[in-house]
Amino acid sequence: MTTSQQPDPKDRPARLTVGVVGAGRVGPALAASLQLAGHRPVAVSGVSDASRRRAERMLPDVPLVPPAEVLARAELVLLTVPDDVLPGLVEGLAETGAVKPGQLLVHTSGRYGAKVLDPALRAGALPLALHPAMTFTGTPVDVQRLAGCSFGVTAPEELRLAAEALVIEMGGEPEWVAEEMRPLYHAALALGANHLVTLVAQSMELLREAGVAAPDRMLGPLLGAALDNALRSGDAALTGPVARGDAGTVAAHVTELRRHAPQTVAGYLAMARATADRALAHGLLKPELAEDLLGVLADGTDGTDGAEGDAR
Repeated sequence: MTTSQQPDPKDRPARLTVGVVGAGRVGPALAASLQLAGHRPVAVSGVSDASRRRAERMLPDVPLVPPAEVLARAELVLLTVPDDVLPGLVEGLAETGAVKPGQLLVHTSGRYGAKVLDPALRAGALPLALHPAMTFTGTPVDVQRLAGCSFGVTAPEELRLAAEALVIEMGGEPEWVAEEMRPLYHAALALGANHLVTLVAQSMELLREAGVAAPDRMLGPLLGAALDNALRSGDAALTGPVARGDAGTVAAHVTELRRHAPQTVAGYLAMARATADRALAHGLLKPELAEDLLGVLADGTDGTDGAEGDAR
């Protein structure tokens, strides 16, 4: 073999059989990534027609079987079910004897650490919490997006290296999260990613209402630059009428939102107040300009001449 040739992943040692319980958007993508690393998906379970189609598309030729059968066939099992379902699923699998000693049991919930797997641990399983900090589409593009994706990793100390190795094999970057910090970690991700989708969708709706034909094309460069600046500089990246203390512009915004999209007013005011607080704390908003601005934000009334601002 020449130096330019890479060994076949199947020739690597310690390859594992992989099962997936819960064929939502996450499980099949992670199993497909593990397959690229040389592991072998052998079973998947799914309830809905959509999950079954997804499994067939992402993991072709892998049989669809009940959850207990997945555990019977696999050395590494991915439990990729909704957060509220996970504790009951783990307890049920442990109580019915489906869990095998030495079996790697991995859940992908952001909310929970490894302790939610304690019933399986008592049955001899090896518990790992590996949460990919990524949004999933349920299509093959998800496998590509895992390259460089951070994973929140929580596991017993003796399994830490094994957990991190699995993440690296999936193309991800392991980030250790303490058990007691998992809810805060997950809240932070939800605050950023989930609320971002809501904000962007609302912004596109308002631009359409304003007559903009291609709001996505207009927002793409602006929001991309804003995100990049925020990740690089944090609060120093704050711009716009709130950070400038332009109470008149903010009041005009509120007036127009009340007229055209009243359902967005509460969110606008809440985010503007949070922005004002951060701008004040970091010396970006001048105290002498803050009083009028905070007055507008306190009651959401216009009370000004409706001067217009820009998006700087």
